Amino acid sequence: MANTALADPDSGLSQAQLAARHGLRVAGERPSLAGYSQALWRYRHFVAAYAKAKLAASFSNARLGQLWQVLTPLTNAAVYYLIFGIVLEQSRGVPNFIAYLTTGLFIFNFTQTTVQNGTQAISGNLGLIRALHFPRACLPLAITVTQFQQLLGSMVVLIAIVLFTGEPITFMWLLLVPAVLLQTVFNAGLTMVVARLGARATDLKQVMPFVLRAWMYGSGVLYSVTLFSENLPAWAARVVEFNPMLVYIEMARMALLEEAPVLNSSVTQLWLVGAGWAVLAGLGGYLYFWRGEQEYGRG
Repeated sequence: MANTALADPDSGLSQAQLAARHGLRVAGERPSLAGYSQALWRYRHFVAAYAKAKLAASFSNARLGQLWQVLTPLTNAAVYYLIFGIVLEQSRGVPNFIAYLTTGLFIFNFTQTTVQNGTQAISGNLGLIRALHFPRACLPLAITVTQFQQLLGSMVVLIAIVLFTGEPITFMWLLLVPAVLLQTVFNAGLTMVVARLGARATDLKQVMPFVLRAWMYGSGVLYSVTLFSENLPAWAARVVEFNPMLVYIEMARMALLEEAPVLNSSVTQLWLVGAGWAVLAGLGGYLYFWRGEQEYGRG
């Protein structure tokens, strides 16, 4: 018996001890944060390729193809200008209301479409998740990259509108680049949050349009942001100053327009809040999504 025990070093060990000795791990176990981040970096080319394919597929059945990247925001801007600029006369007191409105719509639409699509990042890709092993954060990140590519096309149209309506080219325009990058980080983090929530509650995609519409009306997209300070108590107007979408919209308007009405007159505070939201949403959303990694695709 003694010789048998010496010949079999695994005898008498529990299953957990056997697994540890032979380097086995639980299937679907959540990796460490460092390991997960390294794996995600290795899959960066997959994220880029997947985003490019999604962008091409989204317009594949349309006769005008990717021209809709330009036509869609232009059509939205025309409709909102007709309603809010002419019918409701919200253009009063706002110099260059067309450029003011279009800037708000394009910037808000970037977050709106990213978050809306992010609710189905997991639930809409269960076949891919169950067939292949990869960091699931690739999916919400690919959605963010896809919408960022669409935004670049919209920015060409936006700049054309701004120039056509008489705004001069200034060095302030350069600030549009860091403003959009901060918003992109914010979008990525928020998309990872709604992706995990959407994986648990599939009805979230039905609720999200109402949430986003209310957010748009509360972000000064369609009218002068000075209405907040004129019609809200001082403390409420102060709270609105920290609305992340209002912050990113004001950053873009300050960059492109010479006389845009602003709610937050402190440029330093505006940029600090914008950077703060990007860090908070980016890191917080990533950690929140990573903690649910082992849940995705099950059930």
